Amino acid sequence: MNITPDQKQFAPATQRNREAILEVLLQVLPINGTILEIASGTGEHAVFFAPHLAPRKWLPSDPNPLLRESITAWTAEFKSDYLYPPLDLDAQLPVWPVEKDKLTDSPIIAIVNINMIHISPWSACLGLMAGAGRILPPGGILYLYGPYKQNGEHTAPSNLAFDESLQLQNPEWGVRNLEDVITAAKAENLTLLKTYQMPANNLSVVFKHN
Repeated sequence: MNITPDQKQFAPATQRNREAILEVLLQVLPINGTILEIASGTGEHAVFFAPHLAPRKWLPSDPNPLLRESITAWTAEFKSDYLYPPLDLDAQLPVWPVEKDKLTDSPIIAIVNINMIHISPWSACLGLMAGAGRILPPGGILYLYGPYKQNGEHTAPSNLAFDESLQLQNPEWGVRNLEDVITAAKAENLTLLKTYQMPANNLSVVFKHN
């Protein structure tokens, strides 16, 4: 398959949040191994993070074939020895491709998920937690980024408006309650390590696999 540069897609939020996310990732990720990104979207985060997080390797994934083409187009332009080709991976599936074809040279030691669980059904969050529980080693890290309600309340008027717009697009979407996400993680043997306040009323939420 020939991928051309015009297949690149753009997510403006990536340019705004990538430096702040990188700062947290450098604090919480193990020092080597592979980082599996679930729902990589356009691929802009992947090509930015891979060289900055070396010698760790970055493995992008997305279930949407058009987005995988975008990831491939971005990675063709910004080549890195630390960046794998994108996987076709749906977090809701009971078995992920990386469980069938394991990375023997650089095992997965962390999972990163940016801006997915509010733009997908709740089953995607549960699938993400289940997959992390299955494949992360003891001490492995699950990193989430996005907006959250806390104690059932939005943390800013802009998040309330965003939540309403998401639910108009799809009733199964919406800004999640942080406590519900923590409970779902705990059921898969993942312990909350820390939350970080991020720009634009977002949070970084970091879990460790026990």
